[in-house]
Amino acid sequence: MIVTPTAIDGVWIVDVEPFTDARGMFARTFCAREFAAAGLTVEVAQASVAYNATAGTIRGLHWAHEPVRETKLVRVTRGALLDVVVDVRPDSPTHLRHVAVELSADNHRALFIAAGLAHGYQTLVDATEATYQMNVPFTPGHDRGLRFDDPRLAIAWPLPVSVISDKDRAWSLLPDGPIGGLAAAPAEPVGARTAP
Repeated sequence: MIVTPTAIDGVWIVDVEPFTDARGMFARTFCAREFAAAGLTVEVAQASVAYNATAGTIRGLHWAHEPVRETKLVRVTRGALLDVVVDVRPDSPTHLRHVAVELSADNHRALFIAAGLAHGYQTLVDATEATYQMNVPFTPGHDRGLRFDDPRLAIAWPLPVSVISDKDRAWSLLPDGPIGGLAAAPAEPVGARTAP
């Protein structure tokens, strides 16, 4: 596996190193030893799958509030999506900035998302399925969210929104001015969006 940091500390792109032959392809998608060597620790306590029927579907942006320290490893097993991670850690130098990475069944790419980061995505094609590995089970009452269309985040979603939950549409907009005692920098994308 190739583990590459992004412009936000705690967000890592995980690419497979495929072995191909006449049968097709084989690759490791997770290795605790290689993750530990890169400084990433994932103790898998829960795995989930999200199926999205329609292109343009948005899920997120979500994170778990303290004391829950939720990390995620997200991979697409069918279809394609634009995965977006926003830094919501108040003392971070990249506070309220985001990275956007395309994950697809074709590129076999995954995204490691550390605790304290909001995560969401938009599906790029119909019938997209994503899998999650998380270090802690979902903890009701600790879930938090950001509005996908918050002007302070300035996320350029590639498609018109076709489907979104009422809960995700109802998150409050961020207030003007400093957040968490810090003056928030312009929320421009600082990560790379990969070509399809």
